Amino acid sequence: MHTSPEPAPPAPQAVLLDRDGTIVVDVPYNGDPDLVQPMPGAREVLDGLRGRGVRLGVVTNQSGIARGYVTRDQVDAVNARVEELLGPFEVWEVCPHGPEDGCGCRKPGPGMVLSACARLGLEPSEVALIGDIGADMGAAVAAGARSVLVPTDITLEEEVLAAPAVARDLAGAVRLLGVGAS
Repeated sequence: MHTSPEPAPPAPQAVLLDRDGTIVVDVPYNGDPDLVQPMPGAREVLDGLRGRGVRLGVVTNQSGIARGYVTRDQVDAVNARVEELLGPFEVWEVCPHGPEDGCGCRKPGPGMVLSACARLGLEPSEVALIGDIGADMGAAVAAGARSVLVPTDITLEEEVLAAPAVARDLAGAVRLLGVGAS
């Protein structure tokens, strides 16, 4: 008996991106917009996605707010700088809670992904999340979205091994999702 290979899933209609370590260089608890530095090639990849009609959003844990390291206004100013350098993004979801707060929004919980999907008017199955740590992958899986891990120096080996898909960089992640790359 001959079986056909599984067809590739359709390309996502929207891509959600982790902020720190995925689209901008990770500066822990950054409250200074002047320290925002795009990841190499991020602008070109994001512009390529926009050019193909893919909707974009950012989902970011910002526990520095709960820990008192940064204020919400500082995080908002950093996000505005990210938007200026890499935007526009149709949706921003920010979790201001710490790991011990037990909220539903903090990755690896699905809250921010589900909220972003609702705000975009899409089902989670129509969305993908690209991030650099296991919590990003966990949030996507918990929400029912696709995901691709782009490891950095802080990504743990077990997170790489457990990820549904792994790419060397943002452009590779976009290719794995079937939406091409610039």
